[in-house]
Amino acid sequence: MNRTVDRPAGDGPLLFVDTSALVRRYVHGPDRALVLRTMAEAGAWCASALTRSEAELALRRMSTQPVLYERFGAALQRDWDACWVVPLDARCLARAAQLGAQFGLRTVDALQLAAADRLPRPARFLTFDRHHIPAATGLGLEVVSPLA
Repeated sequence: MNRTVDRPAGDGPLLFVDTSALVRRYVHGPDRALVLRTMAEAGAWCASALTRSEAELALRRMSTQPVLYERFGAALQRDWDACWVVPLDARCLARAAQLGAQFGLRTVDALQLAAADRLPRPARFLTFDRHHIPAATGLGLEVVSPLA
């Protein structure tokens, strides 16, 4: 069962994982080691409710065979069950509109950052999306990214 964001975390830092990072957890490539290490160090993983749908669709597009998607899907489900999920409720949607205007973000990016902004600080933000970095830094999140 997914956790809600208002529960206490473990000993390590809170880590918000955006879709660009979560997908790299399952796909072999040069950035995967950073994702695995950062997630292993975290006291708790957090993600927006949107991340699940985005990751599932991305993994489906990347899968060249049904058996590969089944493996990706099973791994995503295991990890998702361990995540603290930030809901995209009215409060989050209103904050996304503010952040979108403030940082010139696309709607999807603003939603991710509005969800991350609900985390207590200190918190880390794992991303491979260059559009997220200035806003995440501006919100006081510690950005973990090879692009930062």
